[in-house]
Amino acid sequence: MSRILKATLVATLMAATLSGCIVEPVHPRRPPPLVEVVPVAPAPNYHWVAGHYRWGGGQWLWVPGHWRY
Repeated sequence: MSRILKATLVATLMAATLSGCIVEPVHPRRPPPLVEVVPVAPAPNYHWVAGHYRWGGGQWLWVPGHWRY
């Protein structure tokens, strides 16, 4: 095989291999959850959904807990 054909084949195989790579951003560690005081339920059959952190805008954002029916 000619040298140019081998180089082209190697470059094609490398490009095909690297095209399957997925690069994900590295987030800083999630902070510990905040302590929430659960208020009285607004009505029977409601359940409490605890607050949690959500990644957004390049930082961890706290989503407060809420009652859900």
